[in-house]
Amino acid sequence: MEFEHVTFDLPHGSFHALQGGDPHGRPTLVLHGFPDHPPTAKPFLAELGRRGRRVVAPWLRGYAPSPTAGPFDMAALTGDVLALIDRWSPGRAVELIGHDWGGAITYDVCVTAPERIERAVTLAFPHPLTFLSQPRLAQLRRSWYMGLFQLPGSGWIASARDLALIDHLWRQWSPGLSLDPALQAELHETLRASMPAPLRYYRGLLRPGMLGAMRRLSQPIAVPLLQLHGADDGCILPQQVDDRHRFAASHALEVVPDVGHFLHIEAPEAIAERIAAWGE
Repeated sequence: MEFEHVTFDLPHGSFHALQGGDPHGRPTLVLHGFPDHPPTAKPFLAELGRRGRRVVAPWLRGYAPSPTAGPFDMAALTGDVLALIDRWSPGRAVELIGHDWGGAITYDVCVTAPERIERAVTLAFPHPLTFLSQPRLAQLRRSWYMGLFQLPGSGWIASARDLALIDHLWRQWSPGLSLDPALQAELHETLRASMPAPLRYYRGLLRPGMLGAMRRLSQPIAVPLLQLHGADDGCILPQQVDDRHRFAASHALEVVPDVGHFLHIEAPEAIAERIAAWGE
């Protein structure tokens, strides 16, 4: 299944995206995470298309060729997504799928403008307030990179030795995944053109704007939402607390065996099938 490279002129600039799938299908917006971009997920996007989705997957703010200028607070990132929905699917609510940071944005979009989202799926990211409420030692060990990215010069560290740190994170976070060399080279090109902007998402965690996001996220989510998490995730542990009070609509959490953090890249057909089957 072919995907075309398209652009959307939004308030923050010209955003690039992959677009394809069933032209008459359910509009589905897919948000990538860190350190990633849409092309690595092409097989997953194609599987969504085969299941009756019209798909668009943008390069998020901070990832070239989309704008790399900030700010990178949650309100700004959510604003980009809502502006894209207005341009791409005016008058019809969308299915929103977000991985990692794209998942964090998905939760915020759902509480900010629930009428724009038909249903949502998050991959490898618990509800942000749930994530913050369970600071287990094992999770703190996995989150060491967040502290590193606060330091001046961390962009140089992340880019050094042909992005060796980035490759290490991929191996650590999805131990069973071996990314195709051509896809890895394409991702490296994007990240080299983007640094240090992708790291500024993490610096935004300590800025005042995050308090506003936490207040918004204290409201129960009124959008049907499916959470999928890889059992072998080396970045974020599957949650071990009951947080059903954070969801006011239909909700499910599934821990998927034999996949890690990049579960939709490791098992595109299986993850797309779980998404298509849920709530239908």
